[in-house]
Amino acid sequence: MRLTKLGHSCVRLTKDDRTLVIDPGGLTPEQDALAGADAVLVTHEHFDHFDPDRLRAAVAGDPRLEVWTSRTVGEQLADLGGRVHIVGHGDAVQVAGFDVHVYGEEHELLHPDVPPIPNVGFLVDGAVFHPGDALTVPEVPVPNLCLPVQAPWMSILDLYQYVRAVGPERAFNIHDGLLNEVGAGVFSGAIGRELTARDAEYRRLAPGESVDL
Repeated sequence: MRLTKLGHSCVRLTKDDRTLVIDPGGLTPEQDALAGADAVLVTHEHFDHFDPDRLRAAVAGDPRLEVWTSRTVGEQLADLGGRVHIVGHGDAVQVAGFDVHVYGEEHELLHPDVPPIPNVGFLVDGAVFHPGDALTVPEVPVPNLCLPVQAPWMSILDLYQYVRAVGPERAFNIHDGLLNEVGAGVFSGAIGRELTARDAEYRRLAPGESVDL
């Protein structure tokens, strides 16, 4: 499987001749992010993960393309009918030839007075986990973790604790689009040292960069 990082928090997963795209949101500048995709997974409704107009255009342009997502995103795409599938924690589905297991229920808390929105994470082929905006720990091993690096809902302590709880063999940066180069370097150094100390690997991918798993 090949993983390609796109923009802020989007990844493309390619296996054989099939492609799965996760969270092609408003901070995904690559215009071809959805080109050739067989399916799209969306963790939650925030703009940096979900761009409804872009997704509708992609679905309209490709009669094969379908979407798997949380309840609230699914409700916003109700006009697309049966091409949108709502999933929740504990579900296991076949998506364009990929085995997808769903973990997590809620976005991390953003405001003390505002209830969290739904957020679902996706474990693909038992190999790659994308948690969206949550620090969800699947109850199964996670060889490759798409690791949120920086967010308003996460501290550096949360980051360390999450890496330790999941215990991946490898981690790759996502959710880092709000960092400048200095900040990205600081976070990468901290995460790299933490994972190296645990006989694991951290790799910072530039937008558009791919890695074979």
